[in-house]
Amino acid sequence: MIHGGDFTYTGKPPAVEKFNDWLGRLPHKHKVVIAGNHDVTFHAEYYHTKYRRYHDQRFPSQKTKNSLTNCIYLEDGEVTVEGVRIYGSPWQPEFCDWAFNLSGSEALKEKWDLIPTGIDILVTHGPPFGFGGICLPRREDAGCYELLQAIKRTRPIIHVAGHIHEGYGAASDNGVAYVNASSVNQKYALTNRAVVIDITAGEDNTNPIVT
Repeated sequence: MIHGGDFTYTGKPPAVEKFNDWLGRLPHKHKVVIAGNHDVTFHAEYYHTKYRRYHDQRFPSQKTKNSLTNCIYLEDGEVTVEGVRIYGSPWQPEFCDWAFNLSGSEALKEKWDLIPTGIDILVTHGPPFGFGGICLPRREDAGCYELLQAIKRTRPIIHVAGHIHEGYGAASDNGVAYVNASSVNQKYALTNRAVVIDITAGEDNTNPIVT
């Protein structure tokens, strides 16, 4: 099971602990999680200066991260699960002054250059340009062009994102399955089903089945 971030509204420890408890009740053997822009306590540098915007007190970032005991938490890192290599990163282009924002092409490229080749599943909170990033009602694409270039370079089998609620869905292009797995709509109502993808380690997964 993979979660693409925004598992809380503002990263309060009780909400993180509730999410962790929920993960513990799921039947999946492996759970891989990244943070999103709403999980502000996970971005220590940002939260240190902006916590008053969200909370009456400053919660310890590392302790909050450590409370995720029922999953593998990735932040610019990778894990191999049942032979499948997964890389996760929470960053996104600047968006409403929330956590894990990066301003400018160079800062984004620096993060995406960390993505190694040979990854099977790439998980980022924000989507790449052209895939699951259309914001309504203006229909502006909030996806990241630099991320799209990194995907073309590394060629994962699957890219998983969230962030843009109205971008929910899946598409395939040039051998990569792009999934926006946002579970809520623009009004934060739980409306979208989990996206299920079937792949097998060590086999040809050029066209994975997405349901």
